[in-house]
Amino acid sequence: MATKRPFLHEFLLDHLNPVIRWLIIGDVLYYAGVGLLGPIFALFIVDFIEGGNIEVAGIAIAIYLVTKSVFQIPAAMIIDKICGEKDDFWFMFFSLLIAAIVPLSYLFVSSPLELYFAQFILGIALAFNFPSFLALFTKHISQAKEATTWSVYYTLVDLFSAIAAALGGVMATIFGFAPVIVTVSAIGVIGALLLLPMRPYLRKLNC
Repeated sequence: MATKRPFLHEFLLDHLNPVIRWLIIGDVLYYAGVGLLGPIFALFIVDFIEGGNIEVAGIAIAIYLVTKSVFQIPAAMIIDKICGEKDDFWFMFFSLLIAAIVPLSYLFVSSPLELYFAQFILGIALAFNFPSFLALFTKHISQAKEATTWSVYYTLVDLFSAIAAALGGVMATIFGFAPVIVTVSAIGVIGALLLLPMRPYLRKLNC
C-alpha cells in the first residue's frame, strides 16, 4: 500500500517525471530573473531613456503583451505541424534563451523606439516559448496528478518571483540598475541551459 507524502514533499520535485522537473526548474529561474526587474522597470525607463516616462513604460509593456498575443497561436500552429518532441524542445530552448538575453539590450537603449523594438523581440520569443513549453508539459505530466503538478509549478514560479521582486528593489537601490539587468539576463540564461538535461527523456516519435 502506497504511503501518502506530506504536501511539502511535492516541492522537492524528486518524484516528478524528469522532463517536468527540468521544465519547472528552468521556468522558476527565468521568471525569478524577470521578477528582479519587474518593480523597477518603469523607474529605469524614466531615469535612463531619453524621453522616457510612465507613458513610454506603459506602451513598452503593451507592445510586449500584444506581440506575444498576436504571434502565439501562429507559433503554436507551426510547432504542432512538426512531428516529434525534439522540435518542441528546441523552440522552447532557443526562444527562452533569446528572451533571457533581451534585457541586456536595455543597457544600450537610448530612445523609446529602441525600447519598443526590444519589447517586440521579447514578445516574439515568448510567443514561441509558451506553446512549446505547454506542449512538452502536457505530454509528460503524470495522469491523476495534473492539478498537483500544475499547482507546484505555479506556486514555485510565483514564490520565487515574489522573492526576486523584493530583492530587485534592494539591489537597484544599493548597486544601481545595470547590475540588476545583468543579473536578470544571467539567471534567465542559466534557466534556459538547465533545460538541456531533459533531452534524453524526450520521446522519439515515428512521423
